[in-house]
Amino acid sequence: MGMTGQAIVRAIVAGERDPNMLARHRHGRVKASERDIARALTGNWREEHLFVLGQALAMFDSLAQRIIECDAKIEALLAPLGCHEVELGGPGKRRGKNTPAFDLRTALARWAGVDLTRINGLAVTSVLTVLSEIGPDLRRFANVKHFCSWLGLCPGTKISGGKVLSARTRRSTNRVRQALKLAAMSLSRNGSALGAFYRRLCARMDKPRANTAVAHKLARMVYFMLTRGEAFVDQGQQHYEEQQRQRSIAALRRRAAALGFQVNPVEVAA
Repeated sequence: MGMTGQAIVRAIVAGERDPNMLARHRHGRVKASERDIARALTGNWREEHLFVLGQALAMFDSLAQRIIECDAKIEALLAPLGCHEVELGGPGKRRGKNTPAFDLRTALARWAGVDLTRINGLAVTSVLTVLSEIGPDLRRFANVKHFCSWLGLCPGTKISGGKVLSARTRRSTNRVRQALKLAAMSLSRNGSALGAFYRRLCARMDKPRANTAVAHKLARMVYFMLTRGEAFVDQGQQHYEEQQRQRSIAALRRRAAALGFQVNPVEVAA
């Protein structure tokens, strides 16, 4: 599916059979040498396999054309929805292979009034999924708890006799929920405060539960940005870790005071 593979496949369908000539389509970033590629392309050319390859390439090109038409339709539908002037900060995130060719980030920001792609983990395609499902107006939800409950990201409340029987979130096929959970998974190696929060939860619980908890946090951020018009500002991993350290120190002091002790900090030599 890469540039080298596409070039070689199209050359084969066009009638080229010389492995050395096919290997010349190698892109400079490919690790394999032209000699290795030529050796991999040396073999028997069976007519039925070449026919199937040509059919598969034709279907691939047809689907690619349908995707281009869908992108053009999405651009046309988003154009009249943009009524907000939003100043986009930064160059934006890296374009994914499924990102439309037009400036989707600006179109979504003009529609929503805020740039949701500034939230760590939310790619422009994820924001498109979220806004296409819920729109920029969330006034139909009484508060953020109602919104998260509708998404199926709130803990369950199965309680009997004061004992919690289950706190699992309910099963749901909500597309916004799925997009937020995929966004949460992408934070595992992110250097932001959200990435540090995700890794901290993974150390305390299994990854599926941590993923749901982070998706819940992302849902709250989306709600507040859309309802308040606030811009998202990442405090960074270092700020988050220092904040957690201060909370741990405060908890230790409260625990020590309850037992009749006092905690005194000790300076550690560098």
